[in-house]
Amino acid sequence: MLHHISVAVDNPLHVAKVLSEVWNGKFFPFPPHPGSYIVLAGDQHGTAIELYPAATELIPGESEVEFSQTSFPRHFTGIHAAISVPISQKKIEEIGGREGWIVLLCNRGPFQVVEFWVENKLMLEFLPPALTPQYLTFMQPQNFEQLFATSAVATSS
Repeated sequence: MLHHISVAVDNPLHVAKVLSEVWNGKFFPFPPHPGSYIVLAGDQHGTAIELYPAATELIPGESEVEFSQTSFPRHFTGIHAAISVPISQKKIEEIGGREGWIVLLCNRGPFQVVEFWVENKLMLEFLPPALTPQYLTFMQPQNFEQLFATSAVATSS
């Protein structure tokens, strides 16, 4: 179970407001790193997204993680997440359109997602209620075994 993810964005407060709207959730300051916010979905899993200022790096500290700011923020990132949301595709498109952010319905083969490009930099794959069942049905080991005609890779203990 993925409970939260953290990402760096240009305007953490604004992105927190928008994502809390998409989730029908709430957002709060995130005190460990000034200028950061956390968005809570308010679900039974404690699902959340932490939003840090652009160019934030997490580095290992002596007893816990430390926050650092780099001088070289990146425009795009390889990080993305697929997230079920309680609102319709139409509402997602309205919110993205209002923000001037790219929103695309995309066919991933066995399922569809709505790409929601936060600040036109960070891609989140949203699964509104109408698309979630496709995703959940496909994302099972037996489907990947059939797709790749192989067994799952075993892990050693």
